[in-house]
Amino acid sequence: MDPSPHPLSQFVLKMHSRCDLACDHCYVYEHADQSWRGRPAVVSDEVLELTAKRVAEHARAHRLDTIHVVLHGGEPLLAGRDRLRLAAQNLSTALSGVCALDLRIHTNGVTLDEEFCELFAEFDIKVGVSLDGDRAANDLHRRYRNGRSSHTRVLRAIDLLNRPRYRHLFAGLLCTIDLRNDPVTVYDALAELAPPRIDFLLPHATWDEPPPRPDDSASDTPYGDWLLRVHDRWTAAGRPMGVRVLDSVLRTLRGASSLTESLGLAPVELAVIETDGALEQADSLKTAYDGAPGTGMNVTANSLDEMAVHPGIQARQQGLDGLCETCRECPVVRSCGGGLYAHRYNSAGGTGGFMNPSVYCADLKQLITGIRNREDQRMPTPQIPLDERHLDELAAGFGGTDAVELLARHELTVNRELLAAVWHESAHSATGTAAWETLAVLDTEAPESVDAVLAHPYLRPWAQRALRGDGPAGRIAMRGVAELAAAALLRAGHEGTVTVPTGSGVLRLPTLGALVVGDATEAQVTGGAEEGFTVRADGREYPVSHKYGADTAWWARHRFELAGWAVALEDTDPWRDAHGYPVMARLSPAATERWRHHLAAAWEWIRRELPAYAPGLAAGLSVVTPLREPTTGADISSAARDAFGAVGIARPGTPETLACLLVHEFQHVKLGAVLDLTDLYDPTCEQLFYAPWRPDPRPLEGLLQGTYAHIAVVDYWRARHRTAEGTAAHDAETRFARWREQTAEAVDTLLASTALTDLGERFVTAMGETVTNRLTDPVGPDALARAQESATRHRERSTARKQP
Repeated sequence: MDPSPHPLSQFVLKMHSRCDLACDHCYVYEHADQSWRGRPAVVSDEVLELTAKRVAEHARAHRLDTIHVVLHGGEPLLAGRDRLRLAAQNLSTALSGVCALDLRIHTNGVTLDEEFCELFAEFDIKVGVSLDGDRAANDLHRRYRNGRSSHTRVLRAIDLLNRPRYRHLFAGLLCTIDLRNDPVTVYDALAELAPPRIDFLLPHATWDEPPPRPDDSASDTPYGDWLLRVHDRWTAAGRPMGVRVLDSVLRTLRGASSLTESLGLAPVELAVIETDGALEQADSLKTAYDGAPGTGMNVTANSLDEMAVHPGIQARQQGLDGLCETCRECPVVRSCGGGLYAHRYNSAGGTGGFMNPSVYCADLKQLITGIRNREDQRMPTPQIPLDERHLDELAAGFGGTDAVELLARHELTVNRELLAAVWHESAHSATGTAAWETLAVLDTEAPESVDAVLAHPYLRPWAQRALRGDGPAGRIAMRGVAELAAAALLRAGHEGTVTVPTGSGVLRLPTLGALVVGDATEAQVTGGAEEGFTVRADGREYPVSHKYGADTAWWARHRFELAGWAVALEDTDPWRDAHGYPVMARLSPAATERWRHHLAAAWEWIRRELPAYAPGLAAGLSVVTPLREPTTGADISSAARDAFGAVGIARPGTPETLACLLVHEFQHVKLGAVLDLTDLYDPTCEQLFYAPWRPDPRPLEGLLQGTYAHIAVVDYWRARHRTAEGTAAHDAETRFARWREQTAEAVDTLLASTALTDLGERFVTAMGETVTNRLTDPVGPDALARAQESATRHRERSTARKQP
């Protein structure tokens, strides 16, 4: 059986199949699937033991870095402390030495007490609690069978979790939306409890059983409107906690991954283990029809590899290809992702099954476009200071999501300043003036679309060429302005037409792709149509579908939604030649697929073996530009100092090598952005320094860049030494030994240069601490000898080159 490209990493383990409340909106008991009736009330010792064994063998086989398990029900606390302890012990023991365990429990909270909290503290089990708002809101659904309110007991549980001793266990609140409840009142009631996160859920519904909507509503999108009111209240309050659905929309609008399976295009890697050991798909499918989550598999007889290739699981891992035509053509599909899979169900003929838009389609579109239109991601000041925490993260060689996003926002500010400089210093054509006015209007009405285009890594190379005056009468400048305006118009989905000068027979639309228009010198780009956009050039009309591929003249940008990383292959932008190596021409479908496969495998390797680098890379590296593969077989890669967010790479032979090139080059990208923000060294220093990885001596910035990049190289060979076998392991051990010693030496050279600023000394000292920590790893004497011999030969050759 072929393995799934997306191994399972998230599991819902049912501890108890009954509940002490009688919530009338519960998908387990009140919806179409009634399989709970035939299952044991409590999970058995055997199922717990087998589940831990299956999860561990799956994690080991796929070398996963973290397994996420939610203890669930019914109401899991009904399983009792002993059984919950057994589940935690089995999982912790099985995964010890294999990967990290993120263990959580979701409860209604009514029986939560200090003894449970002590158990959860012992195993670091995070606790999520269901609560629909104030008492009036919560009592609409969450009552005992005798009609008694559960609200007071839930508040008591939350008070317990907010105690200093247990606060670190509090994962957040889950609230199911009821339109009868005022959204601001609900939000305020939940926010008053100071949760670390709130998760608002649309009530489960399908086209067969649509969600309740008020008869007297003046809006066709009441659920979208409800959530937008929450968004506005949350934003006005300074966004004091995470709100998962809103954070997910914001992230997907920026091109990042969603935080929830109900939004975005990232593959779902989730399985449910029922109390009888049955392996099932997501619980939300219980709302579709009886038996919908079933797979016919059980932990007693089936591996999780078998579960991972079940058609129902794989149907939710296909990105755009797994959606119906209506969804694929929708302008907000990359944020919406078609909505929650269960909400697409329609038993009617012709559109039967799940190949339909969500029953909340209009609401989701209203929510996403509403947030998009409210968001202004521009930073008003030209400098964004790095606080000490972010600076220390980056100085250590890493940098998490927040730190790298901070760098990205500053680079966007720089790009805006460069665009303004191009406009003010170039001769304005009528076409350019009209495009500039369109861009200015969009910057007010749809700033996130403008920002997405202006953050394009190859804007800066274009702007620098335009400011140098390249091209006749500033044609490069005005063409670029028009291209940016047209791309922003299309991304915003607004009506209008932008006239764009073309070059070399190609219309460039940054971040979207390019259109071959032959001998035409200009083209009219018209947006606003639901199905796509239209280009007119030399009397010919080119309709381009949002599916991007209906016309062979349209070269759509290759964009891949990997697990936690959205990345594009750039093979159309003429300014992508900034990397110092020849670039590949337009890739064939087969070459594109080879790249996709390699990137997916390399990214999984990075997530698994170099997890400290993954969050920053996902936040800041959005473009990989394919370079022409050399005939020598050497590995070629580059990061351009003025193309933040992009790297150039000639596709290497293995995904592991690609992983090395990605983390190595992204180090240069990060440090370049840091140097745009801060002064780490005296720019008047003209001294050249020995660099262990170069045949020639380097200026101070060159040595700093190389040393910073080699922190990642050291960690790469450290991981390869740990994971490779045979001669590959011996080679990796030698390379690890060499590069850790020589990177530490380079750090010493930098610190001894006397050309670092105070901040630069602090930054390089932190770099050195990371490398020093690697020096304690055990390495065999043979590897040390080979490393020393290699280093000595390199220094001798370098010294010989300097001789007259």
